Amino acid sequence: MESRPNITNQEELWKMKPRNLEEDDCLNKDSGETSVLKRPVLLHSHQATHSNQFNCPQELQHQQELFPKWRLPIKIATVVSSLTFLYTLLREVIHPLVTSHQQYFYKIPILVINKVLPMVSITLLALVYLPGVIAAIVQLHNGTKYKKFPHWLDRWMLTRKQFGLLSFFFAVLHAIYSLSYPMRRSYRYKLLNWAYQQVQQKREDAWIEHDVWRMEIYVSVGIVALAILALLAVTSIPSVSDSLTWREFHYIQSKLGIVTLLLGTIHALIFAWNKWVDIKQFVWCTPPTFMIAVFLPIVVLICKAILFLPCLRKKILKIRHGWEDVSKISKTEISSQL
Repeated sequence: MESRPNITNQEELWKMKPRNLEEDDCLNKDSGETSVLKRPVLLHSHQATHSNQFNCPQELQHQQELFPKWRLPIKIATVVSSLTFLYTLLREVIHPLVTSHQQYFYKIPILVINKVLPMVSITLLALVYLPGVIAAIVQLHNGTKYKKFPHWLDRWMLTRKQFGLLSFFFAVLHAIYSLSYPMRRSYRYKLLNWAYQQVQQKREDAWIEHDVWRMEIYVSVGIVALAILALLAVTSIPSVSDSLTWREFHYIQSKLGIVTLLLGTIHALIFAWNKWVDIKQFVWCTPPTFMIAVFLPIVVLICKAILFLPCLRKKILKIRHGWEDVSKISKTEISSQL
């Protein structure tokens, strides 16, 4: 066997990096092969054990970007979280303080935050599938798949994975916060007050049939939606996605993703139940948070349903397989020349 030359320069060692995992993954999945291609092992085990002895040079550390694909999702998540928090704070805390001089500041750590989390989660999940809808409309308009997307759309589509992972993160926090409701001291005091009021009213049974069904259904739907969202998050891990064929990966991320968005929307709608027509829910002429939360997901689901119609679906598939609409391409060339 030929012996490898000794590498003494640390910068040369850091430059000899394997290809990006996501690039290999895209090449493998775009090929459409049913067999899973395994990446070659570039470093032997004895080399990997000694790689930790080298430190990354300071020059290369400054050249490497810090979470470039996470910047846009984090910015949007921060903006949506801040606006939702202020909106919920206005309705849940400031309104009763101004109108009836009741202090509900204790609601901020749990109740207010737990109304922000599902709003951000379902909004980010809708933003995962909205660029796909826009891309399909652009392709229908251009009549070809070979024309580049706008820069903002291309950047948006490259960060869909990060949007989905952030959506899963906020959904898990929402589930944990919801489970903590009975642990709160304020809830125990309220439970005692409800029991005392029931005794004062001489009511033996406080059972409300429709409210029981509402709680059972929306909690069950929420659990299923969180479970499927966890499956989507797991399959986005490179080591897991490499073990899947393109058809399997596309089915999980596309089909099950839309199912998750649909279940999350149903979860919010059932939570609302009959509150849609309750005038008391409109504080200072502002709609409840759940009404705003389901707006974007419903728009995405309606657009997906329209694009799934046979007349549009067939044309989109033809364009994505290389077919070009000559009439639209000629019109585009003429307008560009003018």
